[in-house]
Amino acid sequence: MLRYGCHRFLGLVQRTPQTGAQGVLVRLYHERVVDHYNNPRNVGSFDKNDPSVGTGLVGAPACGDVMKLQIKVDEKTGQITDACFKTFGCGSAIASSSVATEWIKGRQKEEVLTIKNTEIAKHLSLPPVKLHCSMLAEDAIKAAVKDYEAKRVKAGTSGKAKEDEAAHA
Repeated sequence: MLRYGCHRFLGLVQRTPQTGAQGVLVRLYHERVVDHYNNPRNVGSFDKNDPSVGTGLVGAPACGDVMKLQIKVDEKTGQITDACFKTFGCGSAIASSSVATEWIKGRQKEEVLTIKNTEIAKHLSLPPVKLHCSMLAEDAIKAAVKDYEAKRVKAGTSGKAKEDEAAHA
């Protein structure tokens, strides 16, 4: 029963043609979505009080999806050294979060801000009705970087402040 429910949720359903022939397996989601749903990468969370961690929490009221994406940044280089997520939502939302964390690891903060939801949607072959999931992933990345930058400014360790400090020394 649970397996059947999971298959229905993932879009794997048995359809029997009216001719009485054997059932045909129909896949409603692209195999990448199913793979990232079944084997999500980078699930978890970091300590939100860690100054090297930025947290983006976004949601879509229309469908109830909520996505928390966190980044861990090397303060000296600005490189994202690790990323993780927790998502409450459909398979497309979970897959979008998983792909986003894979794509941002090892990249510069400024570089990840150029990742667009259309790239995520194209990679996962999301149908138009599921595009909001990739939009959430893009918004979560931006929110995590913004949160990290806000923490740095609050702590007085922004890149601009360090440059000014070095210029006056």
